[in-house]
Amino acid sequence: MWSYKHSGFSVHQLPALNDNYIYLIDVDNSDMMAVVDPADATPVKEACKILGKPLTHILNTHHHWDHTDGNIPLKSSFGCQVIGAGVDAARIPEIDIEVSEGTALDLGKIPIQIIFVPGHTIGHIAFLIKDALFCGDTLFGGGCGRLFEGTHEQMWDSLSKLSRLNDSTKVYCAHEYTLANLRFARNVDRENSALTSRISVDTQRRMKKEPTIPSIIGTERSTNPFLRAADGEFCASYAAVNNIPADALSVFTHLRASKDRI
Repeated sequence: MWSYKHSGFSVHQLPALNDNYIYLIDVDNSDMMAVVDPADATPVKEACKILGKPLTHILNTHHHWDHTDGNIPLKSSFGCQVIGAGVDAARIPEIDIEVSEGTALDLGKIPIQIIFVPGHTIGHIAFLIKDALFCGDTLFGGGCGRLFEGTHEQMWDSLSKLSRLNDSTKVYCAHEYTLANLRFARNVDRENSALTSRISVDTQRRMKKEPTIPSIIGTERSTNPFLRAADGEFCASYAAVNNIPADALSVFTHLRASKDRI
């Protein structure tokens, strides 16, 4: 378990399955603690025991089993409330509170902003808690999620929303895919010195069995090719090499299709 302090709460990062991350949001001086995307109930229960605090809420970014499998056993153990997208309520196990973008939500005195980010799934949402973004499978370290249900246009709009967040916003995504994503990034963005530096730093982290996550939005904007599609210079260069239109959506669509073939 790795822990990160924010104003008014801490985030505890739990590894799960092969490459998942589960996050506990531990609110200061309160009995409130939420879990984001519990792929597996066991590490969550163990962490609650270590922290000496029960679970009060489950936040699901989307319906996939490796984000919701812990819902039923955790609700059974703690009686916690399950929060997920209303548009996808039929696919969120044990959902209690249905939310959408703009829904007023909080953990005690800590406000939670809901961001609708379809693409990976049609009902995907992200949770922004002050400077901490819990984005599920929409944005990854150096990459983005596959389009299982949505369109390229939806995913590009979703990533653009996240890209506009403050540079210092911490990105708590749900998988440790960073090094594989950065290998792809290097192939399509070879002259990017910030990317070269990031590859070195994140490789060292993984060699020490440390997570590369959380990242920050500023780093993603400068090194993640799926966000770099908004950069005019990168867009023009990539479009010229691949003989495609030099607009952001066309470049993003080509990048995503290229990554899917790997």
